[in-house]
Amino acid sequence: MPSCPSPDFSHLDRVGYLFGYPIGHSFSPSIHRAVYETLGLNWAQLPLPSTDMEHFLELIKHPQFYGASVTMPHKVAIFEHLDELTPQGRDVGACNTIFLREEAGRRIYCGTNTDVNGVLEAFHRNVSSPTATLHNRPGMVIGGGGAARSAVYVLKKFMRCPVVYLVNRDAAEVEAVMSWCTQQNYGDGLRYVSTVAEAEQLEAPGAVVACIPNLPPATPAELEVRKIIEAFLAKDTKGALLEMCYHPSPHTEIGALAEKQGWQVILGTEALIWQGVEQDRYWTGREVGKEGVERVKAVVAKLLAGEGPHL
Repeated sequence: MPSCPSPDFSHLDRVGYLFGYPIGHSFSPSIHRAVYETLGLNWAQLPLPSTDMEHFLELIKHPQFYGASVTMPHKVAIFEHLDELTPQGRDVGACNTIFLREEAGRRIYCGTNTDVNGVLEAFHRNVSSPTATLHNRPGMVIGGGGAARSAVYVLKKFMRCPVVYLVNRDAAEVEAVMSWCTQQNYGDGLRYVSTVAEAEQLEAPGAVVACIPNLPPATPAELEVRKIIEAFLAKDTKGALLEMCYHPSPHTEIGALAEKQGWQVILGTEALIWQGVEQDRYWTGREVGKEGVERVKAVVAKLLAGEGPHL
């Protein structure tokens, strides 16, 4: 069970953590460093590559602690250790952000999910007329994990998609997503699309979110999923596809297929940036602003080019 020693943060005014394992590929500490430099804060997010929950729970009691990014495998396990969840965190069923508030001199540990903000802002800040071109049309989510739930939440709650197609190699994973979303009252209109023939008969989606690794299909189920995706992308009416995968590159096979068919492709780094900016709004109580966002984008571009460490 990986753990790590307590980090030294005596040189900092406030400290946060990136808690998960593995996290060696994460851009998160670099993104937040850029924000704090812009805001003039002597803060830092420190990597905590660990599965040791008890150690983490001790670290966050420190007076200098301001909040944490929580990633796999802790996004659900952290729930029982929090005092409060935002409606967004509760409905998605995963916490990627811990922030603090004070009540009667007591520190309250709160959880939320800013992946939702990342997906929503990625579409709204990159599509010229999202309300006209994406809202109130079918949506589509490729995948069946926690990111898929966040994507469904955005498509149903904010983009008002009457139907959301779910495309995934594993029917049981899709059933789990549909069951969860139904329990949280945003499961109406979810439809598992399991064959090419079915896809060919359906209306074209407007917004598509791809939440699977960038690997070539190998098994029969994976090959069928790829054919279903191609059938949707080939329809006459186009839209925008957000590719959530960004490591080791945001340029993926599915993105290339969509671009070839005339779709607007939004890179996963866009969702990464906007979920991080939303985290810093929770932690600092301040808006990051245009300068901060531009600095974050420059940092991400350098990291993608292999210039500098991720952590």
